[in-house]
Amino acid sequence: MSFEVKIPLFEGPFDLLLFFIERDELDIYDIPISQITKNFLEYLKELEKLNIEVASEFILVAAKLMRIKAKMLLPRPQLDEEGNEIDPREELVKHLLEYKKYKSVLEELAGLESAQLQKEKRGNVIKEIKKLSETVNVESEMQHIDLYKLLKVYQKVLRRFEIESEKPTHNVVQYPFTIAQQKDFIMSKVMEKHRLSFTQVIEYSNEKIEVIYNFLAILELLQLQQIRLNLGEGYNNFWIEGLEKELVK
Repeated sequence: MSFEVKIPLFEGPFDLLLFFIERDELDIYDIPISQITKNFLEYLKELEKLNIEVASEFILVAAKLMRIKAKMLLPRPQLDEEGNEIDPREELVKHLLEYKKYKSVLEELAGLESAQLQKEKRGNVIKEIKKLSETVNVESEMQHIDLYKLLKVYQKVLRRFEIESEKPTHNVVQYPFTIAQQKDFIMSKVMEKHRLSFTQVIEYSNEKIEVIYNFLAILELLQLQQIRLNLGEGYNNFWIEGLEKELVK
């Protein structure tokens, strides 16, 4: 017996985010970033399991969601010029509201287009067909082309090519690390040594991206109240200690 799994495809990443918000009845002005990031990444993983190619725009938005989540985990908030705290979700909320507005307008226009297509035009059909045939008369158009017009068209095409070639490109690199894996690694070292300094964590692997993953894992463990931090000696050094209830496990 075989089972068929169907995954709905969305037109873009913001279409998918709006689906999650409406499905779970979330407040678009106060998005639970951890929940919606988890749902977004799970959807992308399901697409990969079904061998469906994931568009780069989805991967880019996934990276932005993870960046927002990391910013919200940091203990020091960002402040604007007036000293007010900047919400890392502000730009995402703005884009979602704009997308929602344009989407509602497009749905209304699509309805009007459908209604218009069902109507039949009145008039002289033979005259209209003759007029259309004149507009697509290639031989007639070629008679009015000169060297100046050809050069102008060539210049426009070259300019368009230069604009397209100068557009920035995004290359997404998959790293062999995850926050969950680094959390397990940190907890295993804490349970082994009972007290671990951040400099020791760096000594296990001094690769820059792994140090960043380890730091984010420490922040998440701190938020989950599985560890505590004590300031240590040295520049930007601190000690990581496991809570008793976590060490007993």
